[in-house]
Amino acid sequence: MKYALRGITAEELSYSMNRIKMDPNARFEIKPQFSRTIRQVKENEKLWFVAMEVKVESTEESPKPFNMKARLVGMFEAEDVNDELDKRDLVINMTEVVYPYLRAAVSSLTATAFLNPPMTLPVVPAGTMFPEDRGEVPTSELN
Repeated sequence: MKYALRGITAEELSYSMNRIKMDPNARFEIKPQFSRTIRQVKENEKLWFVAMEVKVESTEESPKPFNMKARLVGMFEAEDVNDELDKRDLVINMTEVVYPYLRAAVSSLTATAFLNPPMTLPVVPAGTMFPEDRGEVPTSELN
């Protein structure tokens, strides 16, 4: 299997401050939520897209000082994706390529919003971020 990145686009970058009262000693637990969508172009089976999104949302039960959402889409050209194992490897590799850009976008977005310190997403080893990459969900169930 061979693949190449053909481009990355920021589909959505948003940040909004939440005016919430907090105790001076209070600490917020910020747990970003990650999602990913994989799509192969039917008209050109060599083209693949991976959309990765991370968001932080304040709720009544779990207030946060801000809401944030970043969604990046990577476009790849891939050859010799012959079976489910190749598809799984391609998905993991595309995720591994796009994730550092998502990390940079979140850091930049929160720094630009004067969040001090800016939010930095953790480094995540390839193949461990999503259950389907760990073999917990068949790749045939991916979009």
